[in-house]
Amino acid sequence: MLLVPLLAGCSQGRLSALDAAGPAARDIAQVWNVMAWGAAAILVFMVALTVYAACRSPGKRRGTPTMLLLIGGGLVFPGVVLIALLGYGWNAGDEQAPRRGESNVFRVEVRAHQWWWEIIYPEADNGPLYAVNQIHVPAGRPVYVTVTSSDVIHSFWVPRLGGKIDAIPGRSNTIRLMASEPGTYDGVCAEFCGIGHAHMPLNVRAHDEAGLAQALAGLSTVRAVP
Repeated sequence: MLLVPLLAGCSQGRLSALDAAGPAARDIAQVWNVMAWGAAAILVFMVALTVYAACRSPGKRRGTPTMLLLIGGGLVFPGVVLIALLGYGWNAGDEQAPRRGESNVFRVEVRAHQWWWEIIYPEADNGPLYAVNQIHVPAGRPVYVTVTSSDVIHSFWVPRLGGKIDAIPGRSNTIRLMASEPGTYDGVCAEFCGIGHAHMPLNVRAHDEAGLAQALAGLSTVRAVP
């Protein structure tokens, strides 16, 4: 219990999934909180039962039906808990799924390489724009990030904005993210991809509309490499 206050530091930081800065990340953090506090409550309950059982005098002990323990404690209780968690966590996944017919969407393509990120803006006003390791997006608007890979499997993850999505050669996966406010949000590759895996810098910069236009104006119109 003395170590619990030290865990408070895990809820903040540039790569903390609990320091949510968007709707998808908030849902994920909420699921984590429910699971953590629920597990803590179950632990306290089980410890209390253990202490109660150990402290009862032998004369007051009664035999408990074995089938009641097996069915109630082994099937009913965990089944109810898991079903409740599944239902509660379902929306967290839906928040990151692209929505059919959604308007005002900003689209970005990300191609993972060993060991850098190629960024493409396919719908820029004057043709595609290119960048390396840095994504500029509008704050307060849904952003569809379509991810693929040019070599091995990578995983695109910006913890403060949402969950992970794999970058797989020959396949495109799309995740829906949103930054609630302007700011810089760091990301990582979350799938071991070789000796340079730990050195794949990535950050997402969310801007207001004027700031986004200015940022995009400074990007390259030809394919960029590090």
